[in-house]
Amino acid sequence: MDAKYFVARVIEDRRGTYRVVSGNTEYVAILAGRHRAGRDSVGLLSDDADTLNELAARRRHHAELRVDLPVVGDWVRAAAGAPGTGTAVIRDVLPRSSRIARHAAGNPTEEHVLAANVDIVFIVSSLNRDLSPHRIARYVTLARNCGVTPVILLTKADLCADSHTAMTDVAAAIPGVAVHAMSALHGRGLEALASYLSPGTTCVLLGSSGVGKSTIVNCLLGTDAQRVSAIRERDDRGRHTTTHRQLLGLPGGAFLIDTPGLREIQLWNDDKHAGLEQAFGDITSLAAACRFRDCRHQYEPGCAVKAAVAEGALDAGRLTSYAKLQRELAFLERKQDTRSLSDHQKQNRAVNLMKRNRRVR
Repeated sequence: MDAKYFVARVIEDRRGTYRVVSGNTEYVAILAGRHRAGRDSVGLLSDDADTLNELAARRRHHAELRVDLPVVGDWVRAAAGAPGTGTAVIRDVLPRSSRIARHAAGNPTEEHVLAANVDIVFIVSSLNRDLSPHRIARYVTLARNCGVTPVILLTKADLCADSHTAMTDVAAAIPGVAVHAMSALHGRGLEALASYLSPGTTCVLLGSSGVGKSTIVNCLLGTDAQRVSAIRERDDRGRHTTTHRQLLGLPGGAFLIDTPGLREIQLWNDDKHAGLEQAFGDITSLAAACRFRDCRHQYEPGCAVKAAVAEGALDAGRLTSYAKLQRELAFLERKQDTRSLSDHQKQNRAVNLMKRNRRVR
């Protein structure tokens, strides 16, 4: 690697302005401009916050693909800015070992990466009226699709009359995934996380707003690093506090990414439903015994899945969740295939136009 460049990790993303760390040194960084390779060099960076934000917005706007932008957890190649400014320019995003991604809001053909180089996804849901096994199953499917191990954390156990039964019910509804109940506010149940937080491991917290993600972070750090708010009495929901993604180093050497609450979790189809099959392994195993290979588990005769539901061996709600997610991924796959075909046709038209122009000359 060129001597002026160094490898750093993105620890915070504030919509185009990044905080990166290399060794013990922290920098404020922006993306390198694509069209100004000579003049957009590190000398352009200064300690002027307005100038820095303007450059960041401009270069983020010119990025070719959203998926190519740095995200929290990424390793990047960067160059230091002007001496004494504590700034840097990000030149390249290094290959990712994993990424947590969903499709961008309003655009099922565009991938939105939430975090990168993650080993474990902590799916956080509170043990109150907001508890939804179907929503948790969506998060599990997303994690499996991204090739990352999911772990379910049920928070606010102090607000649940029988947290053990609730935990057992969730474990039964989503088999094959570890489930832990805890009360981070009172420091109970957090010891179960120790086995996941080995040195060098990167974990990310995902869940709706106000489920207690930042409280978990504060307990693990032993400080009030993240702002938290009390739940609302009218609907038993927590208040949104975290506003951006941030990677934090834990005392034991693990890393934890705190994220803003997600209003909805839109799946990204990256491997032809492999994550769905893993998340619902019990159903796919039963489906192997269906009479028809393309059985939809609805009204077909000889359906082993429907038979398991009728016998009480499979929860009907779990089959409903599976069918809904399967339809969603199939729709997404069709959209992506249509977009891919459209892009291919545009490329062919551009090539043909170039050939015609050459013949005319």
